[in-house]
Amino acid sequence: MPTYQYLCTECGHAFEQVQKFSDDALTTCPECTGKLRKVFNSVGVVFKGSGFYKTDSKASSSASSTPSTPAASSTTSSSSSSESSGASSTSSAASPA
Repeated sequence: MPTYQYLCTECGHAFEQVQKFSDDALTTCPECTGKLRKVFNSVGVVFKGSGFYKTDSKASSSASSTPSTPAASSTTSSSSSSESSGASSTSSAASPA
């Protein structure tokens, strides 16, 4: 069950409440019976990049192996860029495998 943060608009009392998704939001402050509002913060976990689904890795490996001549030119360009950054070297090594 998620934990929601509330803040009273009148007295400034802040607290957390564990509620189900289906529960209604709280509307009155437990301290002064004033109006409450939910406090929203930034997301704690963000998934970026590819590789989170099975189809992501399969599509990239088959797409890079299909064109034979352009792959050779992209390999030389990626090897020159891999000298400047170690991260692209790691990702290009993981793609063919």
